[in-house]
Amino acid sequence: MRRQTATGGINPAGSSRSLRLDPLSLPVSFAARDSRADGGIRQIELHRECVTLHRAVRGMKMTISVRVSEFIGVTVRETADGRALVLLHRDPSLVIPLLVTEDADERAVAWQTWSEILALPQLADDRRDPAPRRRRSNTISRRRPTFLMRRRGGDLLNPAAIYRGEREIIARH
Repeated sequence: MRRQTATGGINPAGSSRSLRLDPLSLPVSFAARDSRADGGIRQIELHRECVTLHRAVRGMKMTISVRVSEFIGVTVRETADGRALVLLHRDPSLVIPLLVTEDADERAVAWQTWSEILALPQLADDRRDPAPRRRRSNTISRRRPTFLMRRRGGDLLNPAAIYRGEREIIARH
């Protein structure tokens, strides 16, 4: 793996460069905006097989590694900086910006190239709601001890009748 200096992302003051990553020079490391992270910045390392995100949230540093195959595809989104080509994921916090430009021809060429390099489909520019969170299926939580399954609860509200002083006890069914 070779080192590469950060390109694009959060630009220094006075810089007019927009985010522009080259898909042919992977792996690449860059900084991007993240509203939830401390300082509003996250570090992204993009490889052909995986994406690694480094960020700190409320002082807790975290690293998230996601396989490229888990992304839905490459699409165009409207951002505060202009129209951006992004790597789309079901979780909105894992969406990765690849290119920010107003030039439609440049965006179309980059869209095709990123799609081929990462082996992901090109998606139309339709915003979808994130998928609802699945309930965790835990096999242990469905188990119940066998002695609890055999056990019958008693009838505590109607106690057995006790007859004292009787001479004869007759059993009735």
